[in-house]
Amino acid sequence: MADGKAEMQYTRLGRTGLKVSRLCLGTMNFGPLTTEADSFAIMDRALDLGLNFFDTADVYGWKKGEGLTEQIVGRWLAQGGRRRDRVVLATKVHGSMGDWPNESKLSALHIRKACEGSLRRLKTDYLDLYQMHHVDRDTPWEEIWQAMDQLRREGKVIYVGSSNFAGLHIAQANEAAARRGIMGLVSEQSLYNLTARMIELEVIPACEAYGLGIIPWSPLASGLLGGVLGKDKGRRRSEGGTKERVLKERAKLVKWESLCRKLKEEPAHVALAWLLHQKAVTAPIIGPRTMAQLEGSRRSLEIKLSPETLKELDAIFPGPGGRAPEAYAW
Repeated sequence: MADGKAEMQYTRLGRTGLKVSRLCLGTMNFGPLTTEADSFAIMDRALDLGLNFFDTADVYGWKKGEGLTEQIVGRWLAQGGRRRDRVVLATKVHGSMGDWPNESKLSALHIRKACEGSLRRLKTDYLDLYQMHHVDRDTPWEEIWQAMDQLRREGKVIYVGSSNFAGLHIAQANEAAARRGIMGLVSEQSLYNLTARMIELEVIPACEAYGLGIIPWSPLASGLLGGVLGKDKGRRRSEGGTKERVLKERAKLVKWESLCRKLKEEPAHVALAWLLHQKAVTAPIIGPRTMAQLEGSRRSLEIKLSPETLKELDAIFPGPGGRAPEAYAW
């Protein structure tokens, strides 16, 4: 980069040939916490930095049925300047977009209507990655894939992904897709960070078996891994349930922040770097509220964690013990 900081890195999304940046720009804060003008500036800077993977959802903005965050992203894309061509655009379907029947989950009817709504708000005629935001146990996979395949044939969706799926659901979805002779899921967006490693049991093995890229959300555990015991503790402890979590996890956090000081790195950057060291991970989602947070996240691309440091992190934040069934059996 011209400023001497980390060059963006790219990888393929799961088993596809699609190249995405190793950091994914999450837009959930756009609207509720970040103004439209600041959101535009962050997205422009993200492109300047080579970050080409943008994630949103129809429910973001948190005003039911309005898709406020998608609208912001759409107005930014509509400015032109090859913005749409340069972005791998991902959004989601499942959440409630109204109080009438069939305005949520994964019926073929809602998938179609939700996709049309997202395309309209995003001011584009296609989605690069359309993700099921959660599993829908009441809708058969045959119906879901019929709807998704129709959208693909119409050129409105290129790839399909999942979010918050269990390993079982990933297997069910891709086996059903295989029966139709279509590609199936190519990515899974999961809660994954040093404090939340449950997906190592079955989700990650399922993703590896079926060739899905993993897109971790909440890589900093809602700020818990961002240095809450340090300079930002007054602000961050007041957010959500973070204060209670700090009290509960204080012994681990003391060791965590001490290790980061030994590494001479910001805790947030080490937390992202740890995810980037996990071979199944495609791109952690960063959700910057400010330009400074976006700029700082690039440091994680440069941090190389030694085997000894990775063992220290495992000791502080032990996972479930590996993958199932060995994690709990012989």
